[in-house]
Amino acid sequence: MRVYNFSPGPAVLPQEVLEQAREEMLDWRGTGMSVMEMSHRGKAFISIAEAAEADLRELLGVPKSYKVLFLQGGAMGQFAGVPLNLSKPGDTVDYVNTGAWSKKAIGEAKQYARVNVAADAGEPYTNIPLLSNWKVSENAAYLHYTPNETIGGVEFHFVPELKNGTPLVADMSSTLLSRPIDIAKFGVIYGGAQKNVGPAGLTLVIVREDLLGRARPGTPAFMDYSAMAKEGSMLNTPPTYAWYMAGLVFQWLKRQGGLKAMGETNRRKAELLYTAIDSSSFYKNPVQHDARSWMNIPFVLARPELDKTFIAEAKDAGLVTLEGHRSVGGMRASIYNAMPLAGVEALVSFMKEFERKHA
Repeated sequence: MRVYNFSPGPAVLPQEVLEQAREEMLDWRGTGMSVMEMSHRGKAFISIAEAAEADLRELLGVPKSYKVLFLQGGAMGQFAGVPLNLSKPGDTVDYVNTGAWSKKAIGEAKQYARVNVAADAGEPYTNIPLLSNWKVSENAAYLHYTPNETIGGVEFHFVPELKNGTPLVADMSSTLLSRPIDIAKFGVIYGGAQKNVGPAGLTLVIVREDLLGRARPGTPAFMDYSAMAKEGSMLNTPPTYAWYMAGLVFQWLKRQGGLKAMGETNRRKAELLYTAIDSSSFYKNPVQHDARSWMNIPFVLARPELDKTFIAEAKDAGLVTLEGHRSVGGMRASIYNAMPLAGVEALVSFMKEFERKHA
């Protein structure tokens, strides 16, 4: 029996996608071999790669003036990749700190450039800093922010507008494909695949073409956006099976009605769970209302000594991976695209019953 998996990543995948991958596992469309066994330069895989990129561009409305890269290294690889590609030694780069992943990006960037923290939400990172209070640099090479903090459940519900022409860079690991995005507002978007895109091992980078060719000397070739773009993301052997799986997810998203429809579904799922939390004196979400994430919803119990009981009984009910991150404790429900509304309804029903039994 399949459970409702609320893991923050690697996360739940659409069952239709898993079933299709199962059917194609041993023989992809009459080739007599698995996608895992294909040469990345063979006609079969090239067709998979090209279709996946075309579908992703269609879903996101990616302008022709942007390159889409299918890379390795995870989002953390891009914590170094961004400053290596967009700044020179001694340049100032702006960062906004809204939690754990912002901090990691800042720490990595300090090895390559002068980091100005333009805004810092401050501990315990439960809100978004007021845009009017940001202290951006006049000549920053770029401004980086994290639209959704997976651990803290804090999310931007707006795109920062920079009046000085500074390229905007976003770690969209938990946001990408969850709703429509205006790609043209960004210089670079990157994200690990293991939330809404596909299995772990693949990293997406969407980069405006005028930002290519700026990598500093010494940048590893596989991290150089321009070098990878010239080779169609195949300068080295790409994560072929993860790329294929992402392509199946893109096709699934199109069958769901695209990102507008998916965004509306995600909004409804989040509202359902937040309403259950807010209407109870037994559960609490610590995040400021206008900064609450649609994707990752942390909550705590009025009686923390019941945390382990909650996790155990939830597992018995087919609701798994609800533990909060070790740095914050409590519970966390990650409700990415592939989590059906029925899964959130089952969680809400369980929470009400658990409260009835233990409050």
